[in-house]
Formats: sequence, structure tokens, C-alpha cells
Amino acid sequence: MTVTTSTIDDLIRNQNPFAGHIVVRPQQIWGKSFPDVPSINAHASNTVFDAVDKVRKGKRETVGITITAEKGLGKSHIISRIRHRLQTEDSSLFIYMNKYDNLNQIKSLFLQSVASSLRAFGSQKVMQWQEIAAALINEAKQWEYTPQQYISMYPGWLSKHSTKAIVHLTESVLKVKPEITNPYIVKAILWTLSPVHINYASYWLSGLELAQSQAEEMGLPNPKNEDKEAEALSTVRQILDITSYYRVPVICFDELDIYDTADNGFLAAQLIASLVKDLYNSLKQGVLLLAMYPRTWEDQIKALPQAEAVIDRLVSDQADRQPIKLSFLNSDDIVALVSQWLQDFYEEYKQIPPHPLYPFHETKLRELGKERPTVRSVLKWCAENFILTATDKPKNIHPVEPHFKAAVVNVDTAIDLLIEDEVAIAAALRVAFASLARDTIEIEEVKVERVEEILVNKADQGYLNFRIVGNNGKVKIGVVVIQQSGGKFIGAALKRLIEYEKFNLTRGCLVRSKKINPGASVPQECLKILLKERGGEWVRLQSEDIKPLLAISSVYYNWRSYELTEEQIFDFIKQKQLAINNPLIREILSDPSGQQPTNLTNDGLPVSIPQPITNADNIDLNL
Repeated sequence: MTVTTSTIDDLIRNQNPFAGHIVVRPQQIWGKSFPDVPSINAHASNTVFDAVDKVRKGKRETVGITITAEKGLGKSHIISRIRHRLQTEDSSLFIYMNKYDNLNQIKSLFLQSVASSLRAFGSQKVMQWQEIAAALINEAKQWEYTPQQYISMYPGWLSKHSTKAIVHLTESVLKVKPEITNPYIVKAILWTLSPVHINYASYWLSGLELAQSQAEEMGLPNPKNEDKEAEALSTVRQILDITSYYRVPVICFDELDIYDTADNGFLAAQLIASLVKDLYNSLKQGVLLLAMYPRTWEDQIKALPQAEAVIDRLVSDQADRQPIKLSFLNSDDIVALVSQWLQDFYEEYKQIPPHPLYPFHETKLRELGKERPTVRSVLKWCAENFILTATDKPKNIHPVEPHFKAAVVNVDTAIDLLIEDEVAIAAALRVAFASLARDTIEIEEVKVERVEEILVNKADQGYLNFRIVGNNGKVKIGVVVIQQSGGKFIGAALKRLIEYEKFNLTRGCLVRSKKINPGASVPQECLKILLKERGGEWVRLQSEDIKPLLAISSVYYNWRSYELTEEQIFDFIKQKQLAINNPLIREILSDPSGQQPTNLTNDGLPVSIPQPITNADNIDLNL
């Protein structure tokens, strides 16, 4: 450890631990989070921990908790604290939802959030899905093996017995759990222990369609299209009931304060509140947590039909039937918060500062406490004042840059999941093309004028992402991002992409990183028409190309939280040439080659899987 002040001062001049970190992102809920001071608003997090303990001990079946706080007061910090505390324990599972892209399909989105959350690692350093799968087998077979041991043994079992191994294990589980009505959910959960099949299993558990050959190999029926919402809710209930045998599910709904409206007229917070009421009534056990602004509670939740019944479940353990309110920071809170951030910073760079708050002064920090600030405003103040003298103040740093750099780090750590997020990718592309529309320059002989929604009827909703209009309206490129595997969905989307006249297009563009099953006749036929007859294009999606666009997009869609303006963000995109020099953007605008791209990946989710261990007992699965 070094105690040289000059070395520390050089570090301060070149690194600012607070810059770009005033907003908690979803990746920090799951991964490395902000430095946390457990004493700040401990009453809120302790309420959740106490509820988990009550449910675990059988004193309660289901508990509903709602936290309200003004913007920047630390709701997501509390959620991050809860997630990381629960991750160290064997008694619970954490499920997190913060995206409400299609309010007309809120139950399907919730199912996808459940499946995605259970892919996150739990207390045993494997996916939460795999912890549940191992627990199911151990109970059914009266074994005591770890998830890592099963992951190691699965390849041998499958090599010796083929899919009969999974059928046998599924039947064994159903014998001891006869109340489970959908055997395919059990089978899919058991498939998650296979390193080769984990991606397909979790994809199917999300309610999404597998390629038919893959579905047949794993013995899983593809979902029906008749009523996906009802099917999604039924699947969610059964998944949560199965997990409840072994863990207390803690289900958190964050970032509810949006004003998008579903076709039935309800807002996101109202739809989630109604969903939580239904879950409260139907789950065997669990803790349901919502976080929102006080105004959202007053104006939206209390305005619901039968609001009293909803509220009784959203704040079920509060005697006054009121949400838990977060407090503004006081002087002691601020000193503790800044001290914790600086401690982590100096430890990372192996430095010992002259005092724990260096280069700040405790007197100044305590003065801030008199203003009753939010966590966000304190961190913003620290970012702006993390200097030694006035002459050290950074010059000519774009206000967007620190937030963009922080977003790049978070995107990089989560790219394996983000590369599958069609909504996030489409949104990032839209931001990039919108920035180009503000300039006069031509790219690949196209001057982008605007980015438009493609107006469709109900039967065509959910297939085409947006239209790029340029060259005085002569160029109209329809863009669709498809990363999922199901041949039916791919075929349906491509069918619409080649209907230029119906959707007012001059060109269709498919953005995708993976191969399309050669045996999928409809997608292959539509693809042939797109590339050979209609002059369309298939642009290969690559993670390195989309990373900077995902990063700036995450800043753009949170510009109010960062206290930025849209103009500043578009100026930064132009200054750093994030759009104009991006290979993916240029390829979408360029003349189509008429050929399928090369170097496509195999169909499946490219995520890191726990490696099998080699010292597991060699159990012979007796069929």
C-alpha cells in the first residue's frame, strides 16, 4: 500500500469514482453494485428481510411491500442492497422486472422477466434455475448432490441414456410432486443442468418458441398462439410454485413511473398493481415488492377500480396500509456514503489517503446534510467537486461523457444477455438513426431525414420495429431485429418485411446475428424473396458494433435522471461519431448485397455457463 500524497493526487486528477454513476442501472442490481451503506434507509430493506424470514418460517404465506420515494432518493439502491444480501443466502430467489415495453402483453413480459432473472447466479455460484433443478432431483431421488456435480454428470448421462435420462428424472420428480400439473415445466427446469441445453431450456421457459427440431429433441411442446397472455400467467404461477418448495421468491417491480398506456387505458403501475394482486392471491408463498414515486401511488394506484383490495395486498404488512417512505439524507448519512465510496475507490487502486474523505472536507459534507438532499444529488455534487484545487477542474469534458463511459462498462459486462434483447437493440438503432436525421451528411448515399413508427393493424403488431426515411422520401427502409429462434415468429416477421407496398417501404432490412434453421420452410422462402427479389438485406448483428449504441441509448432513455438534455446527447453522438462511423449503421444504409451474411453464430443464447467440475461422483442413473 502506498501513502504518497502526490501519487494519490495524480490518481484523483485522472480518475473520478463518482462521474457517470448517479443512476443505478439494472446491471448493477444483478452484478457489481454501487458502494452501499446499510444504515441508510435501513427501515425499508429490513422490512423486506423480515418478510422473507416470516415466509421462510411459515408465519406468513405472501407479503406485499411498496416503497415510495421521490426521484433520486435511492429506491434502486435499496433494491440492489436486497438482491445482494439475498444472494448470500440459501433461503430465497430474486426476480426483478423493470421493463414494460408492451403493456398489452404484460403477463408475457413478466414471464420473460422471471425466466431471465432465474438465469442470474444465486448463492451456490450457479444459475438460480440450476439450484432449483438440483433441489428437485435431490428430493425425488433422495440424493444430496450439488448443482455443480449435476452439471458435471449430465453429459455422461445423456451420452449413455439419451433423452431418456431427462424423462426418467421428470417422472421421478412428478411422483413426489403430484400436485405439479405441467410436467413440461419440470422437464425444462431439469434440462437447465445440461451445459448444451441450458440456453434452449431457459428460452422455452420464457414462453418463447424453439426451433421445431430443438423442441422435439428436448420433448418440449412449443407454446400455442391462441392466448399467450393466459398461458404466460399460468406458466409463471407454476414456476413460482415449484421454486417455492425450496426458496422464498422475492419478486421486485421497479421503474413503474412511466406514462405509457395499454389498450385498456391502464398505466404500467396500475397493470403491475393488478398483476401483484393476482399473484398475492394465487402464490403458495413469496414476497412482492414494488417501488414508485409518491405521486404514482396517489394518482394511479388509488385511482384503480376496487383500489382498497389492491392496496391491502400491496402493503399487506403495514398497519396503516401506507407504503414505506424513504428518507432524505442527513449529515451523518452523507459522510458515511461518501466515505464508503472513497474507501472502495482507494482500495481498488491500492492507495491510503491522508484521511477517509480526501479530497473532500467533512465540514462541507455536513453542510450538505442541512439541505436534506437525495442520494443522487450528493453523488452528483461529489462528481463535480472531486478535485484538489480550482486549477484541477476538468476542462472541455462533454457532460454526457462520464455517463456514457459508465454505461459502456455495464453494457460490456451484460452483453451476452443484451445481444438477445431485441427491444433494446431496436431502441439503440432508433437513437442512432434519429441522431443522423439531425445532420445534413450523407452516409452510403443516404441522407436520413427521420425515423418513423410503422403503423400496423392488430394482426401485424410486434413484427416490424421502425422505418428509416431519407433522400426526400425516396428511401424507406423497414428494419426488424430478430434474435429469437422460433421459426413461426421469424416467418411471420419476414412475411411482413417483404410487403413493401402494404407498409410503405422501398427496402426491408433484417438485423440478426444467428443462422436461420435451413429446414424452416416459411422463413427460408421469405428470406429468398427479401434478398433476391425485393432487393432487401440481412445485416449481421455483432456485439462490438452494437455495444456503443446500447450504451448511449441507455443514457438517452434516462436523460432526465442524468439531468441532461436530448440535445446534449445528440451532440455527443455527433462529436464522438458513434452513429456515422458505426459499421452496423453503415451496413443498414448501404446498397444490399443480396447475400446472406457469413460468420453467423449457431442458433442459441451465447451466455456464459458454469463449467462442469471434474471431481463429481460418477453416479449411474438407474433407468
